[in-house]
Amino acid sequence: MTIALAARSERRSLGIDVSRPVLYIFAGVLCVLIVLPLSWLLMYSVTDGKGGFTLANFYRLFTESSFREPLVTTFILATSSAFICCAVAAPMGWLVARTDLPFSGVIRALVTASFVTPPFLGAIAWELLAAPNSGLLNKLARHWFGMTTDQHLFNIYSLAGVIFVISCYTFPYVFVLVANSLDRTPGELEDASSILGGGRWYTARRVTIPLVLPALLAGALVAFLQAMTLFGSPAILALPAGFHTMTTKIWSLFQFPPKPELAAAASLPLLLLTVILLRAEHMILGRRGYSIVGGKYGTPRLIPLHRWRWPAVALCLIVLLNPVFLPYAALFNAAFSPVATTMLTVHNFTLHNIEFVLFELSAASVALKNTVILGTATATIGTALALIIAYITARQAVTGWRALGFLATAPIAIPGIVLGVGLFLSYTRPPFVLYGTLWILLVAFVTIALPSAYQQLQAAFRTIHPELEDASRILGASRLRSLWQITAPLLRTGVIATWCFIFVGVMRELSAAIILFTSETKVLSVLIFDLNESGDLGAISVIGLGMLLITFAVVITVNRIPGFGNVRLRNN
Repeated sequence: MTIALAARSERRSLGIDVSRPVLYIFAGVLCVLIVLPLSWLLMYSVTDGKGGFTLANFYRLFTESSFREPLVTTFILATSSAFICCAVAAPMGWLVARTDLPFSGVIRALVTASFVTPPFLGAIAWELLAAPNSGLLNKLARHWFGMTTDQHLFNIYSLAGVIFVISCYTFPYVFVLVANSLDRTPGELEDASSILGGGRWYTARRVTIPLVLPALLAGALVAFLQAMTLFGSPAILALPAGFHTMTTKIWSLFQFPPKPELAAAASLPLLLLTVILLRAEHMILGRRGYSIVGGKYGTPRLIPLHRWRWPAVALCLIVLLNPVFLPYAALFNAAFSPVATTMLTVHNFTLHNIEFVLFELSAASVALKNTVILGTATATIGTALALIIAYITARQAVTGWRALGFLATAPIAIPGIVLGVGLFLSYTRPPFVLYGTLWILLVAFVTIALPSAYQQLQAAFRTIHPELEDASRILGASRLRSLWQITAPLLRTGVIATWCFIFVGVMRELSAAIILFTSETKVLSVLIFDLNESGDLGAISVIGLGMLLITFAVVITVNRIPGFGNVRLRNN
């Protein structure tokens, strides 16, 4: 009682509780981050070069072949990738989750490796492997089969090659959704079918597949969405092949002479389709629910594969050759070979590429410095913003908390290239002239990281009863002091994990950065993209392997935190 009276007396003497103004300030920052770039995007899309209103930008978008063909190509690419991902990931998810497949844990870990590999780095690795003239696989084919130098088995610079590479780094989304759905499906449902006389395949067709179908359909939509919005892989593989996707077309509109009005108009259909797909995914996953009467349910009974166990393992490893083993081997080979597309041997092993990156490539040190600064600042600011917004929505602390929750998750519907266009239009004129500085990249990275960070921390808030904060406030503490001294320490695990994965996400981000960077604000992902255009594949491999080592170190460290689950990273 004495403590409570003293605390109340202290608050009365100060006369001010800044908690509510601070919470409203954070809410205002969130509104600016989301609303400002989208407003400028919409305004520019209906503006001509002189500032007048026009719909000519949309007319050109749907009538000129230079815009219509990328739209068609993007649809074909996304549809094909989604189909391939489902065809590959669904059986793998079933094998890992529902059978006695040996090394299922190792296979899950390898899928995670393909999940965290930047798709643009995977595309470069497949350049090393399957370029028609210099690719390592084509060189081996000529050696083994006596083919001439103008013949090749693989051509990665084609629509089929782009679909293949994008599928390699998109199928983990479908795998995770299907495997997790199978893991959560109660075994009693299948047991009941067996007791009533249903055979194994009848049970699978009438019980298991209907239960997993919503997750599979959602996975197909996610795969379509990822393939549609990727920039790095199409830019590296499609442009040399002579065709555009929508993301590369939007990027090309910022080359000299820049056409921001057309870029804004081309971005809006991509944004609209993304919103529709995400809404469809939400409806599919939330359409049906299943519950078990009577409390806990048992784990599913694993189906014995018998003599098919090892062939199934071999099949999974063959699939994982494409996103993991072959690309990593190609990067390692290029990093330590005198020529990136020469097979590494004991006699030609060299450290020249490492020395070049460390001591001669001045842009590497600038890009590394910028990446570390932006990664640290983005992780810190993004985690703090997500923590405050999650607190507001979880505790309904201010008026309009539902709207804030919507805004916090809204950036997930904004493709990176579209966000880059919106930020470019927003911050190249007064009162916020940020272009050419690290600040504009910081704004972009915080906006991109916000949805996943918010969702993680909001889920963490639900595990902490508000009575702990109420007790603190009864004793005279303000909302902010209760959050800082009571709630935040209880959320320490989630906060640390969120910080680490935002940091890793900054290292991988390319789509928005490619629109917003300047020569002094390059980050590692942009540097890799530039080096690919100049053909410095050895240097790319060294930098790429360094990025992978850092990424895996952070992922392994975070997943060792007790109680921490899987976190979804945004691809580029």
